[in-house]
Order: sequence, then C-alpha cells, then structure tokens
Amino acid sequence: MKARVVTGLAGLAVVLWALVVRGALTLDLGIGRRYRTLGPLRVRIGAPRETVFDVIASPYLGRTPRALRAKLHVLERGADLVLAEHYTRTHGLTATTLETVRFEPPARVDFRLVRGPVPHVVEQFLLEETAAGTELEYRGELGTDLWALGGVWGAAVASTWVATVESSLATVKAEAERRAGTKPQ
Repeated sequence: MKARVVTGLAGLAVVLWALVVRGALTLDLGIGRRYRTLGPLRVRIGAPRETVFDVIASPYLGRTPRALRAKLHVLERGADLVLAEHYTRTHGLTATTLETVRFEPPARVDFRLVRGPVPHVVEQFLLEETAAGTELEYRGELGTDLWALGGVWGAAVASTWVATVESSLATVKAEAERRAGTKPQ
C-alpha cells in the first residue's frame, strides 16, 4: 500500500512539473516571492533604430511569418499592444507563455507575463540610436514564490529564459542587418 502511495505521489509530481514547465499551470501564491534580474544583455546592430524596431514589432503587429509560427501566435492585436503566446522547446516539452507586448516606436518594447512557468516576468527591449546603428538592450525581472524552493525553480527557468532571449536577439540582429544591407558587427 505504501509503495502505491509513493508511486502515485511521484506520478502526480511529474504531471505537475510537466504542467508548470509547459505553462499550462501557473502557481501564483503570492507568498515568499523572490525576484531575480534578467540581463542586462546588449547587442550592437549595424542598422537604423527604426529598422531594428520594425524587425521586432512586425511579427506581432503585422502578419506573423510562417517561419515564426512554431514560436509565436498572436491572439489579439491592438494599435500598440498585443496578447501573444510564445512557444519554447525545453526539457523535451514545449513551454507556452502568454504575454502582453507593448510597443513604443521606435525606442521600446515591453513584455509582461500573463501565464507561464513562473508567476512574474517583466521585460524590456530598449533601442538606442548610435553612430554605428543601434544598441539594443534587454533587461527584465523574474519572480517566483515559496522562498528558497521558488528560488531554485526561478534559477532553472531564468537560465532557459535568458538563453531564449539571447537567441532572439541574435535573430533580430541578423535580420536587421540584412534589411539594412550592412555587414554583421
């Protein structure tokens, strides 16, 4: 009997873990909340700020390109705000986050997590014009509940989150420089 209970609890733990990783279950208890900084990450892009902003905003505000449909689905579009699902492969699963994305052309894009593997994430892309093109800075904040236990979970999520952002920034850089006809910096 005891073995069945342990097996059942282990099975339940695996199911809960998979639901949380996939973003299908967000635990927002509001107790023992801990915050950690994401970034800052900075990328120099040899393209005008307006071009970089357009590369970031167009899949959200316009038609999502076929190549991005496995990573992005816009549920609702407004003039400067969208509600979008983002998909990320991690640990053999596809994590889904639901986020609002607000656009302030051509200088800023703000992201706020609505549903995902943690209860709190806010992020910003800040675009600054430079003599050589644009500096794109990413910074954010990730919050988890349940004190040290949440801190361990937050560290694991933050690692994947930042790696995903780094990949996105590299894609933005390459596409903006391609559109601007400049050599990669």
